[in-house]
Amino acid sequence: MRDKQREALAAIRRGEKLPVALVRQLGEGQPADFFRIIIEGLGDSFDPREAAAYEELMTAWIPPAPRVAPMIPSVVETVYVLSRVTLGADIKITSLIFDALKVRFPQANIVFVANRKCAELYASDARISHIEAEYPRAGPVSQRIEFARELRRKLEGRNRIVVDPDSRMTQLGLFPVCEPERYFHFNSRTSDSEANLTTLTRDWVRDTFGRTGEAYIAPDRVSGNGGAAISFGVGENESKRIAGDFEARVIRAIARTFQTIWIDRGAGGEEARRVTSAARESGCLDQVRFWEGSFAGFASLISQCALYAGYDSAGQHAAAASGVPLITLFKGAPSERFRERWKPAGSGKVTVIDADALSPEACLERLGALLE
Repeated sequence: MRDKQREALAAIRRGEKLPVALVRQLGEGQPADFFRIIIEGLGDSFDPREAAAYEELMTAWIPPAPRVAPMIPSVVETVYVLSRVTLGADIKITSLIFDALKVRFPQANIVFVANRKCAELYASDARISHIEAEYPRAGPVSQRIEFARELRRKLEGRNRIVVDPDSRMTQLGLFPVCEPERYFHFNSRTSDSEANLTTLTRDWVRDTFGRTGEAYIAPDRVSGNGGAAISFGVGENESKRIAGDFEARVIRAIARTFQTIWIDRGAGGEEARRVTSAARESGCLDQVRFWEGSFAGFASLISQCALYAGYDSAGQHAAAASGVPLITLFKGAPSERFRERWKPAGSGKVTVIDADALSPEACLERLGALLE
């Protein structure tokens, strides 16, 4: 079935229009592969032509509708902000929007429409309340659209607006969850600019709401004792990993500089076994402190550290938002534009090691030089 999905993506990129019956078969029968291979393939290119191809593809479920320019009403009592569904994107993009909206609408109730894990990142921010919304990431396309339909019924209120940071909840803005004139959608995929997503988001909120903001996190505080933080999580995308004993050697290199190293064990299972094994192989187990709680708790620990290191994942964005110096080992990027879009950006020193262009040995040499 994956071969059929890859063939379909190749056909779309050649400019062919797929039969609606085939598109629906792919999206309903094998939704995980449909989204991972086709939908993410088109979106992660950040190519306006492929963004348009995605919208054409989704007409198999969502009829096209005319675009309506939204207007800010004279009275705004509630601002619903949709989650991007993934932790890193909510830190890098959604939190920057929060920061601007809190200034633009000082009296409004700002409501984060998100799952529990994403909401926990802002648990200590008194201006942000929360509506639970667990997007069905494993469901067929029709189930995901039904989720948006039900969400629209939840987001009630006469004096309210909905801000959509290009959320999967609305299939990237194709299914607005309120009346179009009150729906503000940041289309993050159609710019021809080579700019980082932080810059593009900041520009959009300034142009849309007349304010700008910065990314931040506000989890409940977990007491740590400084040191360095490491995450080898890849969100089930093994193309981001560097195999062999690389992770053990990263731990060993960082342990030469820091007496305490916090390592996230993730959600358990294979990832926990892998990072535990790497810590043992490093020979530095006495310096390692494993974190086995929520990601928000680990983000709190990151904010108290003097260094963060890891793959392209949520941890790098938590570090950037906290001003913590960080080193990202960026591997598996589908394009150079993708890497530039998602490169962490913050007030601390940010170093990205291109692990697609460099060998593992060269990556370790670069890491060692940065730690000297």
